[in-house]
Amino acid sequence: MSNLKEVRIRIASVTSTQQITSAMKLVSASKLKRAQDAILKLRPYSAKLDELLESLVVSLGNDVQEEIVFAKQRPVKKVLFVVITSNRGLCGAFNANVIKRTLALIEENYSQQAAAGNVHILSIGRKSSEFFAKKHFKMLDTHNELFDKLAYGNVAPVAEMVMDYFVSNVYDRVEIVYNQFKNAAVQILTNEQFLPVKMVDIKEVKDKDRNADYIFEPDKTIVLQEIIPKILKVKFYKALLDSYAAEHGARMTSMHKATDNATELLNVLKQSYNKARQAAITNEILEIVGGAEALKS
Repeated sequence: MSNLKEVRIRIASVTSTQQITSAMKLVSASKLKRAQDAILKLRPYSAKLDELLESLVVSLGNDVQEEIVFAKQRPVKKVLFVVITSNRGLCGAFNANVIKRTLALIEENYSQQAAAGNVHILSIGRKSSEFFAKKHFKMLDTHNELFDKLAYGNVAPVAEMVMDYFVSNVYDRVEIVYNQFKNAAVQILTNEQFLPVKMVDIKEVKDKDRNADYIFEPDKTIVLQEIIPKILKVKFYKALLDSYAAEHGARMTSMHKATDNATELLNVLKQSYNKARQAAITNEILEIVGGAEALKS
């Protein structure tokens, strides 16, 4: 009977877990729809801004890079990593992959800077904040609150802060590491150089694009100076939207698998429970029959 009681307790525990994972799956599926719509609507706008930047650079020539403060190449002495994870867990390897990629990039490309203490972390997402707070990297800041109300107006000041750090020579390079959303089941682990801006090489541009004639008002250089900060802010916002949508996709997939595993485990436990109950009933019948036979004799 003690064995039966243990199985009953475990069945109740697994049933409760199954209900939780199923509910979390439905919640993530609901949030995923809104997040997916947001990132899919932003991508064409971001692509058009990149296209406009390319047209401007081509019309001005490669020398324009010297005039753009966000495109200036400097010897890399201090590096800032913007690490984007989630505030909550239960989404598989979503957060672990971002943290591992960040550590791998630091070891491969910036080991000397890290040894000198010149690699800093700007964390967006509680999971990365908790991890890097325990490590020897300096935490520049944490902005876990951005995911509570993810809007361009809330993200733009953080992007401006990072851009100001680069312009004032506090950091010579800024890298962003995050999960890019592809679909509900697939997230693409991505790292991008945020600053300095990678300008287009005119030699790689097609002749038809090189000969395009545009009218710029007030001036090409002024337009370029104004549009690059806007492109950077949109790029920063797009990375957060990608990560947010990818998070809910990963959580929905993870909770779906967990629910299926709980269902399989419940079937096994119920079979074990029925077998144990039948064995207990059989033993009781045998004891009663044996006692009756003993009384007769």
